[in-house]
Amino acid sequence: MSQAQILVVDDDKNIVRILRGYLEDAGFTVAVTYDGATAIHALRREPPDLLLLDIMLPGQDGWAITRFVRATPAIATLPIMLVTARVDETDRVVGLELGADDYIVKPFYPREVVARVRALLRRLQGGVAIPLLLKVGALMLDVYRRECSVGANRIELTPAEFNLLQALMESPNHTLTREALLEKALGYGYEGLGRTLDTHIRNLRHKVEPDPKNPTYIQTVYRVGYRLVGGRP
Repeated sequence: MSQAQILVVDDDKNIVRILRGYLEDAGFTVAVTYDGATAIHALRREPPDLLLLDIMLPGQDGWAITRFVRATPAIATLPIMLVTARVDETDRVVGLELGADDYIVKPFYPREVVARVRALLRRLQGGVAIPLLLKVGALMLDVYRRECSVGANRIELTPAEFNLLQALMESPNHTLTREALLEKALGYGYEGLGRTLDTHIRNLRHKVEPDPKNPTYIQTVYRVGYRLVGGRP
């Protein structure tokens, strides 16, 4: 993890300087760009291990870059962490719905950013002593290849979506609390992140459920959390 390459995209050079310093002190390799067009060029030329992305950028903004990443097969599963001055809850939900994996609001503590980067990369490395293939009904998860399918259909998931689904599939028919899901799948505590979890679950349902409004697999347990049930064979 310490050799992972992080691409920082922000037009505020002071913010970039601070983030780069803390990330490099933590052992990461850091590349930087200051606008959307250059960021997309860098993503095409040399994809990083994680994208740390501001929303308000000259030219193409962070949301456009997020759409580009998720629509480009070669980098579609690249973990994206949005770092922005926008504090509106709606903006955070929009970012997550577009496929971002995490969201940090400026001003921030640089050490928190480093911790969240580590948590996100740690989730991608996977754990130990877990099945390589998880299957519930027609839903299958290949943990080693990080691939998901429903029947014969391959489903593209973001890293956060994959880890949430893996956590649910490892304990089928068992209710996981919101706190447990956030800690196990997303790597950080529950406080203030309820909407983040709900948005990821909603995105997952749209991708894996036959009818997202009447979920077959991922069920809500009112005031507790979520569980994954057997689904259709």
